[in-house]
Amino acid sequence: MMLSTALKLSQGAMTAGRATGIGLLSRTPSRLSPSSSRFFCGPKGSNASPVALQMIDYALSHARSLKSDESYAQGLLVLEQCLSTHSNEVVDATSQNSRAMVLHAMSTLLFERGAFDDAIDKLQIIQVASMEDLVGLNLLLERNDTSQMLADKCLQLFVNASTDIDCYNDGVGSKVLNVRAKALKGLVELVHGNLESAESFFQASRDDKGCTGNVALSYGEFLHSTGKFSLAKELYQKAIEEISANKEFADPHALSGCCMSGREVRLAATCALGQLEGHLGNFSEAEEILTRVLTKTEEHFGSHHPNVGTVLTCIALMFRHKAIMEQASSLLIQEGLYRRALDLLKAPSLETEGTKADVGRRDIVALARGAYAEVLCVQQNRKDEGEKMKRWAETAWRNRRLSLAEALEISELSSKVPVIDARISRAL
Repeated sequence: MMLSTALKLSQGAMTAGRATGIGLLSRTPSRLSPSSSRFFCGPKGSNASPVALQMIDYALSHARSLKSDESYAQGLLVLEQCLSTHSNEVVDATSQNSRAMVLHAMSTLLFERGAFDDAIDKLQIIQVASMEDLVGLNLLLERNDTSQMLADKCLQLFVNASTDIDCYNDGVGSKVLNVRAKALKGLVELVHGNLESAESFFQASRDDKGCTGNVALSYGEFLHSTGKFSLAKELYQKAIEEISANKEFADPHALSGCCMSGREVRLAATCALGQLEGHLGNFSEAEEILTRVLTKTEEHFGSHHPNVGTVLTCIALMFRHKAIMEQASSLLIQEGLYRRALDLLKAPSLETEGTKADVGRRDIVALARGAYAEVLCVQQNRKDEGEKMKRWAETAWRNRRLSLAEALEISELSSKVPVIDARISRAL
């Protein structure tokens, strides 16, 4: 059924392709020509092939319906069929926009299955439009220098292409892309702990045009981490509402994939909102929001995915904050959450030195172990275990803005607020 549907859609696309001179190409994608390295957007709508949009929607829905290796392979096959009908040699906007969307969709499915390098390969083909996703993946993989280089390249590509961007007649598209490029650089600076530099790049985000999706979330996290809770909350809610109203991959003007896709941003913005409510002391609201994020994350990735561990860490830290503020005890709840989170995050043995351990999502693992160590240290018969875990967490922690002790400090006077970005599993 899946293959027959894909064949019908593909045949329709090839018929349209022959009418415009687009022939069937090899399934192996090649790098776009310099003239087609562009920001993908168009006047009065998405300016992409309706058949391509239909095939993308079908492929994503089918792959995610069963969440199996086979369903994802079939979804990728549909996208390969679609990609073969859009030539990289044809420079008309519709064909190039469609091709970019298909490649973004392919990279997103590969990302969801944990094939990060394959996802990066797809994104490198489409260059400018993929920079946001490439930076996000490299931040997730803690390739900080690479993410810095890519963010700088994105800014430069925007400057070079700004006079030749096929956007709305009123110039809104150019403004939106400018805001996106600067916000991306701001996020990288925030991860690196350079708050002053980050603020300078987020200045452009104050203009309502373009302050959506990843831009709104990243700017909100900057405000959140610097204690501007009210403004951060507005931006988180804006990101959630606007992304919920838009269909995934429907608009090349806001094209993003992998960990920066609309679905990822919605989950991360909701997770950030839950953390913020906890920081404000609104624990009932925080628990309700974070529990909703946990359910959605499990539905999207499966119950054993490391992203579930990231959300569980946020929930555990919220219960820790609540226990301290209310002078109550929730040791059993916290321990259960930390243990489950660390298991899903595939935390290495404590016998492995923290600085030398190969740790995925290092920020989250170190934060979870640092907080878990506190739970153990207050129990006399487990204090030695707790001290050992604390030492591991301190040596593994690499955040440049906060020490681990500062990240775990609960104080109304502290201006340093840790925020977990669930898109990239980094502590900001």
